[in-house]
Amino acid sequence: MTSIIYAIESLSVWIGRAFGWCILILTFSVAYEVFVRYVLNSPTVWAFDMMVQMYGALFMMAGAYALAQDAHVRGDVLYRFLPVRWQARFDFVLYLLFFFPGMFALAWFGTEIAQDSWRFKEVSWNSPARIQIYFFKTLIPIAGGLLIVQGFAECLRCIIAMRTGVWPTRLEDVKETEDELIEQALQMPAIYEGRIADEQSDLLDAGRSPPASTNNEPNR
Repeated sequence: MTSIIYAIESLSVWIGRAFGWCILILTFSVAYEVFVRYVLNSPTVWAFDMMVQMYGALFMMAGAYALAQDAHVRGDVLYRFLPVRWQARFDFVLYLLFFFPGMFALAWFGTEIAQDSWRFKEVSWNSPARIQIYFFKTLIPIAGGLLIVQGFAECLRCIIAMRTGVWPTRLEDVKETEDELIEQALQMPAIYEGRIADEQSDLLDAGRSPPASTNNEPNR
C-alpha cells in the first residue's frame, strides 16, 4: 500500500515541478510586456492571453502536487488537537463525501468543455491575437483526473493512519520559508546543548574542571 502511495505522489510531484516552470515564463512575459508598453510605447497583442494561460495551467496542474504535499488550506482549529486515528477518519469521510464528487464533476464536465473547444477550434476573444485556447482547456479534465488519483493515495494514507495511529511520511520537496524557520527554532535547544557538551569536553581535555552546573538557557 505504501509503494502505491509513493508512486502516485511521485507522479504528482513530478508534474507539479514541470508546470512550475510556467512561473518563469509568466514572469518574463509580464516583464517584456511592461518594457515594450511603457518604454517603447509598443504593446503586444498576445501577452495578456499568454499570461492567463500560463497562470491557469500552473493553477490547475499544481493542484495534485499541493495535495501530495499537504499544502492546501486546512481549517484545523480543532482538527489538530484530535488523535491521529480520528484525524484520518475525518479526512477519509470528507474525501468520500466532498472531494471525490467535486473532482469527478470537474473531470466529467471538463471533458465536455475540452471536446467542444477542440470541435470549434476555439480561440480567445480577449485580444486581437485570437490565440487558440483548446490546448489550454484540455488541461481541465487532466487536472481533475490527477486530483482523483492523488485523492485515492490520500485515502490509502488515511487507512494506514487509522490502523497504525501514525501518518505515513510524505515525499519532501521545497518548503515555505516560515516552515524552515519553525524547524530551525525547534532545533536550537538541541544545538545549544550540543555546544555546551563540546565546551565541557574541551575543558576536560585541557585538564580543567567544567562549571558545577550549566544552564540550558543562554545568558541574557
